[in-house]
Amino acid sequence: MHLFRIRGIPLALHFSFFLLLAYVAFEGWQAEGPAGLVWSLLTVIAFFSCVVLHELGHSFTAMHYGIGVRRILLMPIGGMAEFDSLPREPRRELLITLAGPAVNFILAALLWWPVHRLTGTIYLYSASGLLLQLFYANLVMGLFNLVPVFPMDGGRIFRAMLATRLTYLRATRWAAGVGKVLSIVGMLVMGLWLHSLLGALLFAFILMAGEAEYRAVLRREMEDAHWRAMLARLYGPRPVEPPLLDH
Repeated sequence: MHLFRIRGIPLALHFSFFLLLAYVAFEGWQAEGPAGLVWSLLTVIAFFSCVVLHELGHSFTAMHYGIGVRRILLMPIGGMAEFDSLPREPRRELLITLAGPAVNFILAALLWWPVHRLTGTIYLYSASGLLLQLFYANLVMGLFNLVPVFPMDGGRIFRAMLATRLTYLRATRWAAGVGKVLSIVGMLVMGLWLHSLLGALLFAFILMAGEAEYRAVLRREMEDAHWRAMLARLYGPRPVEPPLLDH
């Protein structure tokens, strides 16, 4: 579902997002009745507004380098900015990637002043409770995205650093391999220890996305190698013919 555009970037909701809204609204109603329902929905909307700002950090930095942004898609497990292409220059990928968590840390810093001044009992379904939740949510979002689980921000930062020493394909292979191991660990921790189905699904999605992106990079490298070999055969140096001898 397309909502609106921000500087030409379409903002869209995945259909499953409405299931999250329904679940949160039900939980709020069960806890505090109509007031709980309203505050629960406001909390989700405020949290995902921070997610949108995180993705806009990536998107605006990418646009600065001439990279088009197809859309920002919001899902129950978070947001995703879809680019026309990804820069292979490590410095650019590093800056584009760091821009997202930087937005969260800036928001947390801005929220620190009002949160620091809160006194007395802080209730969950209240304005002070919402401020406190947003402060911690931005801190957690910024730190969590720096975990080197490819293709999350931390994994992309890891690849950009590796790409300064390795080829782009080898750097992607290493980043995807480390990300795969950490994703499996995350699934086990979320599913068996914390009993969080949504958290386990998040790491399962990250695992599949990392493998898909590595295969896409591998396919592109193979196609580039094929075309380079074909051009070399067509336009490579021709053998020098021996000079004609006068009789």
